[in-house]
Amino acid sequence: MVKYIVVTGGVLSGLGKGVAAASIGHLLSYDYKVVPIKCDGYLNVDPGTMNPIEHGEVFVLDDGTEVDMDFGHYERFLNTTCNGRQNLTMGKVFHELYEKERKGEFLGKTVQLVPHASGHIVDWWKEVAKSQDADVALVEIGGTVGDMENELYLEAARSLRSELGKENVMFVHLTYIPIPGGVNEQKSKPTQQSVSLLMQRGISPDAILCRSREQVSDSIKRKISMFCNVPQNAVIGAPDVTSVYSIPKGFYEQDILTVIKNTLGLDAKPDLTDWTKRVNSILFPTKKTTVAICGKYTALEDSYASVVEALHHAGAYHDTSVEIKFVDTENVVDVQSAKSLLSDIDAVIVPGGFGSRGIEGKINAVRYCRENNIPYLGLCYGLQLAVIELMRNVCGHPDAHTTEVNPDTTTPIVDILPDQKNVTDLGGTLRLGAYPAILSGGSLAEKIYDSAGLGVRNSLLTVSERHRHRYEVNPKYHKELIEAGLKISGLSPDGRLAEFIELPTHKFFMATQAHPELKSSLQKPAPLFVGLVGAAKKY
Repeated sequence: MVKYIVVTGGVLSGLGKGVAAASIGHLLSYDYKVVPIKCDGYLNVDPGTMNPIEHGEVFVLDDGTEVDMDFGHYERFLNTTCNGRQNLTMGKVFHELYEKERKGEFLGKTVQLVPHASGHIVDWWKEVAKSQDADVALVEIGGTVGDMENELYLEAARSLRSELGKENVMFVHLTYIPIPGGVNEQKSKPTQQSVSLLMQRGISPDAILCRSREQVSDSIKRKISMFCNVPQNAVIGAPDVTSVYSIPKGFYEQDILTVIKNTLGLDAKPDLTDWTKRVNSILFPTKKTTVAICGKYTALEDSYASVVEALHHAGAYHDTSVEIKFVDTENVVDVQSAKSLLSDIDAVIVPGGFGSRGIEGKINAVRYCRENNIPYLGLCYGLQLAVIELMRNVCGHPDAHTTEVNPDTTTPIVDILPDQKNVTDLGGTLRLGAYPAILSGGSLAEKIYDSAGLGVRNSLLTVSERHRHRYEVNPKYHKELIEAGLKISGLSPDGRLAEFIELPTHKFFMATQAHPELKSSLQKPAPLFVGLVGAAKKY
């Protein structure tokens, strides 16, 4: 029998349900196969068409599905690769219900939210767990208890426990313990009210995680235990931490596994030795390195969540803390302002993005790095802008541009993919998911991936990274770029797409059309980020 752990949230959003769920899953993953499932209430089919400032980073899976950023935590903490069926949205649920109704699969019945929609959600969870041979299905219900858009997920969770029994379904509720200004006292009332809302929906939590600025006091734990009808040992503190990777150990030390064992009968005995060693490299580094992320979504740091995490992973590898400086490229109006904003950094990343806002600032940042031998890593758009900068300032084509921004440019160094030209639907139609690239022999890219033990070697090394783009470097200009000193160090198997580029005369100047940050983890850091941070340390 599959065991289900359902994680809900209360009081307010953004408390970190995804990290909390991933941390619980990490502790269980040493002994059991844990399969995460995320349920989002929005009517979008996926987050792919949402502005990152509104919803945070769009995470892309190997199968090309665009999903919520919490899947980054799941894959990083559970050492797993997820698929699109593990992410439910109400948009997907209603779309599938509509298709079933049109096919007559409801046998003439009136289709209702309960039991048909909630039952479809339960069936979906079971299908995912069964298809992946899960021991534990870790179900995170997004949003906050009381949100209208998540009611069907809560009803599905209630009916799942009614069907399978409490020995097979456990409820974990993440809530918030505020410390009001001027009072300097932890308050449990929001938690009590949140749990009351949950119980009104027929769900009684088996464990309560208490998010707070500091560790929750024993007196508050006793009060929550009494008013929320859970054992005191099942009230677990979730205080602010320097690194999210220390959360599993914090839960472990508070004996959350005993609570899980008493509820579900799971007897996990994780060995956190290696994990803790790597976390300590983040918490107690011997050096400090500063890396600038030059982008246009800097108003919300979650927009670049995986880039940030990949930097921390590489920092742990090199035993250095990575201090991140976010630079809004709308402020980088020329090379001189780039110098002013970037003079105190050791390396620069230009991450992925879309559209024209801030693009000239990114190009100025790239030029500053190239001309001053500052370690540079371009990701997706960061590769395209690097070749635009080179074409303008080295090859002598001042009009060089991407047709995404300037369709009338006389030097379309970056152009739309041929199979994208007649696409009308924007959602889910990019070049998405894992694609192979063949690396040039003797290139820095080959050296970096080879030393990481990644890729498959025949005569040359083939590596796989995840993609999310609609435009590419125009093959018409490959030869001119190479003559200008650029090395196209990775190509798609058909030899058409420039997947990796580098400047051999530079200390470290690399870019990829892919998003290697999406596959980085604490125990297996992304090779290009390891290379960048290593170069930054030397710089």
